[in-house]
Amino acid sequence: MEEEVLAKAYDSRLMRRLLGYMRPYAGYITLSLVFLFVYSALQVCGPLLTKIAVDRYLVPGATHMATPIDRYLPADKWQGLAQISLLYLGVLVGGFLSAFGQAYIMQYTGQRAMFDLRRELMSHLQRLDIAFFDRNPIGRLVTRVTTDVEVLNELFASGLVTILGDVLTLGFIIAIMFRLSPALTAIMLAVMPLVILTTMQFRRTVTLSYRRIRIAIARINAYLQEHIVGIVVLQLFNRERKSGEEFDRINRQHMEAYKDTITAYGWFYPIVEFLSMLALASILAYGGRSVEMGALKIGTIVAFLQYGLRFFRPIQDLSEKYNILQSAMASSERIFKLLDTPAEILPPAAPRSVSASSAGIEFDHVWFAYKGEDWVLRDVSFQIAPGETIAIVGHTGAGKTTMISLMLRFYDVQRGAIRIGGVDIRDVDPLELRRQFGVVLQDPYLFTGTIEENIRLGTDGIGREDVEEAAEQVNLMDFIRALPDGFAQTIRERGNSLSTGQKQLISFARALAHQPRFLILDEATSSVDTDTEFRVREALAKMVEGRTSIIIAHRLSTIQRANRILVMHKGKLRESGSHQELLAQRGIYWKLYQLQYKDQERAGASPQETGPRIEEKVTNL
Repeated sequence: MEEEVLAKAYDSRLMRRLLGYMRPYAGYITLSLVFLFVYSALQVCGPLLTKIAVDRYLVPGATHMATPIDRYLPADKWQGLAQISLLYLGVLVGGFLSAFGQAYIMQYTGQRAMFDLRRELMSHLQRLDIAFFDRNPIGRLVTRVTTDVEVLNELFASGLVTILGDVLTLGFIIAIMFRLSPALTAIMLAVMPLVILTTMQFRRTVTLSYRRIRIAIARINAYLQEHIVGIVVLQLFNRERKSGEEFDRINRQHMEAYKDTITAYGWFYPIVEFLSMLALASILAYGGRSVEMGALKIGTIVAFLQYGLRFFRPIQDLSEKYNILQSAMASSERIFKLLDTPAEILPPAAPRSVSASSAGIEFDHVWFAYKGEDWVLRDVSFQIAPGETIAIVGHTGAGKTTMISLMLRFYDVQRGAIRIGGVDIRDVDPLELRRQFGVVLQDPYLFTGTIEENIRLGTDGIGREDVEEAAEQVNLMDFIRALPDGFAQTIRERGNSLSTGQKQLISFARALAHQPRFLILDEATSSVDTDTEFRVREALAKMVEGRTSIIIAHRLSTIQRANRILVMHKGKLRESGSHQELLAQRGIYWKLYQLQYKDQERAGASPQETGPRIEEKVTNL
């Protein structure tokens, strides 16, 4: 729906803000304006030189209006024509050079300004909260940084300055025409009301068409992003044909909108061309009679015919530039709306530091809801001692992953507080806070690049030895040595060339290489095979050594050695204790344990296979 908002054709507030991105390049713009002024002035010189050649040399005995260059022209016919020809050639070359200089400088300046804007957008997106990305489709955000910025580049490179150039050219042409013949100028301007009416109708038509095009493009981007990412599901459930039909419908909307635009351009330019020819024909008729009566010279008529051809070209360009201006206003409104979206998770005015010595983690009566008062966590309180390994268990939706997101301050708690080393995390700079943690998620995410780059993630201070040591700790080196390029092996987008287990091991190595004080494993072994799980479990003892560690898992076999297990149920902390203590309580954890292992014994299945059935049963506990 955001794409359907139609901005005003011109908004001075938005334009002032846009011009702010051009301010660092004021010198380039000034030089471009100089070229533009020269080009516009040279546009009136060609017809004037033609008039001089006709009246002075080609029509014997004719008189003509004196010009500043007359004093420099010889009386000899052929020498004079040769000099005028050279001057005309100089005008053409000067016009070419000034047009090239102006276009090149503005294109360069526009690209520099858009580079700055894209960088600002990317930087702002990285500062926004996770909640913002929960609410906004990725396809829409990509459109802001690509398509919308490119529209602004078109405005800067060939819009604003070109509009000024067209206005200057029209001004120079009208001034010189009035100087030559007010009567012929009046005839030329007599068709302007019809041109204006035609332009207004054209503008109204293409405005609606461009609006439909923008909406269609946004829908195409969103549809492609969603369905290409989910291509596996499409193919798995044989939805290719249905998806193709849906895309055809959206794609046809785009095509129909463009067809209307093509139709508008198809009738607009011929009508303007017809009106311009009508004006020129009127000039010929009136001018021919005036020449016979001696009121005008032939050179003046010839000049007016050339000026007439140049007069209507800027008018056509101005109509086109209007559409660029309107599209730019709409794009800038959406871009600035994104840039003006404030980050809710902000660094404190006077940030405090977490103690360099050992520090524990404390949840103090924490309440949290993603929306309203639909509480995901309810009055959760517990403490984690420095160096302690705790596990968090519970069915899906119990609030386990939410606790991790709050701990990393991706969201802020509504009530209560979370402290590290006695310091409220809201008093700590988020960058400094997250630097303390190493996190391995259930769904490992790898970037395009090499394995080493994915482990280091560009962090300064992590050398090759650190990368190899981390890989060795998580039993990844056997896999690395088997690769043709070792750590330099290229990984495709999202690590699609690797198995889930291999991606997970790389995520383990990434967490360890950054030497975190706190280690978080969020269902880190749920998507790996049994052999890989055993290898990871062997590495866990090394990983948690000397670190405060938090493990979220459905497989109870992976957490039995934890110092303490927290049992979450419907957003509340229901039980806490070691594995044996919780079994002795015969509560929720005991029921989870019994269900999991009884199902395994009954079906001869692994915990990985019985997990979903357990969750279904525990939900009703």
